[in-house]
Amino acid sequence: MTGRESQNQGSFFENVFAIVRLIPNGRVTTYGAIAACLGTRGSARMVGWAMNAAHTQITEIPAHRVVNRNGLLTGKHHFGSPAIMQQLLENEGITIIEDQVVGFQDLFWDPMIEL
Repeated sequence: MTGRESQNQGSFFENVFAIVRLIPNGRVTTYGAIAACLGTRGSARMVGWAMNAAHTQITEIPAHRVVNRNGLLTGKHHFGSPAIMQQLLENEGITIIEDQVVGFQDLFWDPMIEL
């Protein structure tokens, strides 16, 4: 990776983190919705990489509020224990059954609309 590519990735990650910090307690969004909000609709996977790096930030990033397009907790293995992501969401009043957000459409926070 060149220095410029690394710098661009860093800027992208910071933009992702800024959006994720705005997700309200008790709501969820998707990797793809964040990518679309940033004008990079095809970069949902990069948003996932940013979420994997969220633990390295000084200020807290509520990465547990980012799920896949079907409301599945696909990032749960990046929380130290697969149960932590679910527990964090349940602490916010979100019901999870079989790794999926119950009532996903009602809890979905769309940054394109909300921001």
